[in-house]
Amino acid sequence: MHVRLFLLFFKKISSYRHKCPACYKQFKRKLHLIEHMKIAYHSVHQPRCGVCQKHCKSFESVREHVCGPLAKSNCSKIFGDRGCNLCLKVFDSLHALNEHKQKCCLTAPVPLGTKIIPCIESHVLMSRSVMDEKHNKVQRAVAMDCEMVGGGSDGSINLCARVCLVDEDENLILHTYIQPQIPVTDYRYELTGLTEDHLRDAMPLIELQDKIMKILCNGESVGRIPLDGGKARLLVGHGIQHDLDCLRMKYPGHMQRDTAKYRPLMKTNLLSHSLKHLTKTYLGYDIQSGIHDPYEDCISVMRLYKRMCGQEHQVERFGDKKANIGFDSTRSSELDKMTPEELYEISVSDYKCWCLDLRKDCSPGS
Repeated sequence: MHVRLFLLFFKKISSYRHKCPACYKQFKRKLHLIEHMKIAYHSVHQPRCGVCQKHCKSFESVREHVCGPLAKSNCSKIFGDRGCNLCLKVFDSLHALNEHKQKCCLTAPVPLGTKIIPCIESHVLMSRSVMDEKHNKVQRAVAMDCEMVGGGSDGSINLCARVCLVDEDENLILHTYIQPQIPVTDYRYELTGLTEDHLRDAMPLIELQDKIMKILCNGESVGRIPLDGGKARLLVGHGIQHDLDCLRMKYPGHMQRDTAKYRPLMKTNLLSHSLKHLTKTYLGYDIQSGIHDPYEDCISVMRLYKRMCGQEHQVERFGDKKANIGFDSTRSSELDKMTPEELYEISVSDYKCWCLDLRKDCSPGS
C-alpha cells in the first residue's frame, strides 16, 4: 500500500508543470519558468487575447491566435461572434460590437494632391505656445511624412522633395516642396507625382529645417530637450529616422514615436510592417494605391499612434515596492520562492507603451 501511494505521489510530482500566468507556457522545472519570464518581458502592456487574456508579443500574434489557421477553437468562436477585426477587442454583445465598429473603422483622408502651391503653414503651432488656440488643449504630438526623389547617376540617393506635418487633431501644420541639395536624376513620378516644376521655386532645406525645429521644440532649446520632454512635442511617423536623415536633421530618440518600430505593431518575427498594411489592418481603409500623398500618410500614422495610446491597460502599482523592480534586482533564491503570479508582478516590458504618453503622472518624453 505504501509503495503504491509513493508511486502515485511521485507520478503526480513528476507530471506537475510550472505555468506562465501570461502566455500559459508550461515548464517541468521552476528554474525554466524563471528563465522564460526573464526573456519574455511580460507586462500589463503586452497585446493580449480578449477572450483568454493570453499575452502575445504583437497584435499580429493575437490575430493569429484568434483567427489564424491554427487559432484556438474557443477563442476563435467567441472572437468570430463578438470581436472587432481592427482593434481585436471582444465585446459583451453583438449590439455593443456594432456600435464600436462604427467608430473603429475610419474613412480615408482626402489627399492634398500634387498641385503646385506655395508653402502652407499654420500659425497656431508655429507660435511658442504649447496650447492650441482653437481648442485650448495641449498639442503633445506632431506627425511628419516626407516624399523622396532620386539623385546620383542611378537615382538611388534619396532626396527629400516634399514634407507634411499635422497635429493630433489632423490639422495641417506645414506642407511644402523642398529644393534638392543635388541635381535630381529620377523624380519617381509613378510614386511621387512630382516633376521639375514642383521643385523649381521650392523652399530651401535650411529654411525648412528651422521651421520644423521651431514646431517640434516649441520653445525648448534645440539640442537641449530634457528627458521628460519639457514643452517639446513628440514626433510621430513611419520610419522617422530615414526621414530625419534625408532632411539632415536630428531629434532625440526618446521624443520619437515610430509605427515601424513599435513592438506591438511589428510582425511576429519583429520585422516592420508597411504603413499601407498597418493602415488597412488597424484603421480599415486603403492608402498609397497610386501616388503617395504625405498628408494622407501623416493622418494615417497619427491615427495609428492615437489608437495605440488609447489602449486600456491596468494601472501599474508604482507605490508597490514589489512591482516593476525587474528580475535583475531580485536574488535567485528569492525568485525561486515566488509563485508564477508574483514573478509576473515584478516583470517589466522591454519597450515603452504609448499609453503612458497620456498618463498625467508620466511625461511624454520619459
